[in-house]
Order: sequence, then C-alpha cells, then structure tokens
Amino acid sequence: FYVMRMQTLKLVIVGVAFGLAIGIGVYTFVYAKGYSYLSNNPASCANCHIMNEQYDGWQKSSHKAVATCNDCHTPHDFIGKYYTKASNGFWHSYYFTLGGFHEPIQMNERNTKITEQSCRYCHQTMVESITVSHKEMLDEEVSCIRCHRSVGHQH
Repeated sequence: FYVMRMQTLKLVIVGVAFGLAIGIGVYTFVYAKGYSYLSNNPASCANCHIMNEQYDGWQKSSHKAVATCNDCHTPHDFIGKYYTKASNGFWHSYYFTLGGFHEPIQMNERNTKITEQSCRYCHQTMVESITVSHKEMLDEEVSCIRCHRSVGHQH
C-alpha cells in the first residue's frame, strides 16, 4: 500500500510539473504574441523593440513593395522557413529574457547564409553573371550582402 501511494504521489508531482511547464509556456507564447510570428506580416518582427530600426528601414526601402522579412530571412521551403522561425524565436526569447544579446542585433552565420541565398533566389539571372565576373576578379566567393547590406532595410 505504501509503495503504491508513493508511486501515485510521484505521478502527481510529475503531472503538476508538466502542467505548470505547459501552462507557463502557453501563457508566455500568448503574452509575447508568439502566434504573430507564424504569419508573413513584417509588423510582427517589430513586436520586440530591438527590431524597430530594421522595420522602419524596411518601410523606407525599395524592397517593401516586393519582399517581407520572411522572403529574405527564412528559407523558401515550408519546413526550413518554420524551423528557422522557431529556432530564431527561441533564441531571441532566451537572450532577451536572460540578457546577453548584442545590440544592435546581428545575424549569426546561419542566418547570414539564408539571407545570401534569398538574394540569389530572387535575383538569380542577374547574380549568376555577376558572380562569374566578380569571382574571376576577386578570386573569392561573392557576397551580395557584403556590398548591398542596406538594400532590404537601411542600417
């Protein structure tokens, strides 16, 4: 009887802890407007004050008429897009909550590669000819965002 009661108590404790974790997670997701990040609305990127400068710059850029944040900053396939959004959302939340984020915000190596691939995806015909001519002159890999950093949103 005693062993059965201890097992039941353990299950209750685990259940309560699991319920609290789920409850806190759902509350945080709703409070932080996490659902808005599932959309393509660029305003959702400005839910956090640290992105206001980028959002304002995008509003004034030539890309506003043709591209949203997701067009440049997430892969063009469904799984890659939402994996990137989930990963970035988690790490942004983590660093904003616990501190330690760089201000102004900077892209990591993976996100820089995604953005570079997006430039090449949308501007494929132009980029192919430029890449060949620049590579011969520079003897290195050509980077769109190295020279055109302020195109999508001014810095």
